[in-house]
Amino acid sequence: MSGVSPEEQTAADEEPEVGGRGRGPGRLGTPELTYEQLKVYEGRPTSAPGVGKDLVNEPMIRHWCEAVGDTNPAYRGPDAIAPPTMLQAWTMGGLSGHADRSGAYDELSGLLDSAGYTSIVATDCEQEYLRPLRPGDRISFDSVIESVSERKTTKLGTGHFITTRMDVRANGEAAGTHRFRVLKYAPAARPPKTAGRSSTAGQQSKAAEQQPKTAESGSAPRRPRPVINRDNAGFWEGVRDHRLLIQRCTGCRTLRFPWLPGCNTCGSPEWDTVEASGAGTVFSYVVMHHPPFPAFTAPAQRPARTPDQPPAQPSDGTRPGAATPYAVGLIELSEGVRMVSNIVGVPYDKVRIGMPVRLEFLWVDEELELPFFRVVEGGEG
Repeated sequence: MSGVSPEEQTAADEEPEVGGRGRGPGRLGTPELTYEQLKVYEGRPTSAPGVGKDLVNEPMIRHWCEAVGDTNPAYRGPDAIAPPTMLQAWTMGGLSGHADRSGAYDELSGLLDSAGYTSIVATDCEQEYLRPLRPGDRISFDSVIESVSERKTTKLGTGHFITTRMDVRANGEAAGTHRFRVLKYAPAARPPKTAGRSSTAGQQSKAAEQQPKTAESGSAPRRPRPVINRDNAGFWEGVRDHRLLIQRCTGCRTLRFPWLPGCNTCGSPEWDTVEASGAGTVFSYVVMHHPPFPAFTAPAQRPARTPDQPPAQPSDGTRPGAATPYAVGLIELSEGVRMVSNIVGVPYDKVRIGMPVRLEFLWVDEELELPFFRVVEGGEG
């Protein structure tokens, strides 16, 4: 598994550097930072060599495959191997974490903070697999700061990419490598919004119109608008027509959801759609308690509708717009795929795994209608 390198991601956005390759953002009251000061951290460990808290084991493999819907037979049976993408999972410390973190990474991060690079964003990761992992393997690993980039200018701001590399071993034998990359940056200043701006500003203004309205703007809060692009436009066209559409690969006939540009089973980019029946069950769920997002807790509104449509009803804790807490479910459709949506029709504390639910489309504000799942009558028992 390999991500696009940050240099490729940002090449189109980079601008000529001012002040050479070794200076910080030049903010008033912050020290200048040379590239040589950062480069000395390359090769330093981020933690002491570690050992996985568990051997590679079948229960974790099964839980992983169930969570991601991976039915590859190579991950089952007496000769099973672990999914390669679990490489990092065997090194994780769980809730208690690893107590042997070194100070090098924290020192580097603090140095960048002091120079004005106070923001951070993960950009990509890369994994290289050298041998399959099998139940019973004992995992050991070590991690170093592999590289710190020269100063880069991106749309987010100016900063440095930091790449850490973890070398993973199974029973002492090299098994794989995991690289993780972040950008530590000083946020770019945003230009003020003024009338008569260029077409770029017009696009920014149009994007801003899609953001949720707040009480400060004088309008009722709205949920964030879905990001619609060429890969998922067909799904939202189906929602508009009260149809829940599932993608189907025309090469291997595998159904997939959410929508993707290609099949993750055979790689084919060709697809058609299947309309879901609307029947499903609660595969898993969470209850949202805090924080209370106004756009998710304000009373639902319906725009003017035709006379044969029912009028809006006040929120009662079982419909969208109910005050928190509220239930968000992972719904397994009868077609076999899963999707995330609100569960309505019963109080949040009555939702249970395995409950039968039925699709319906409900208004969440005056403009936006979304698919929800209502518990089938009698299913709450």
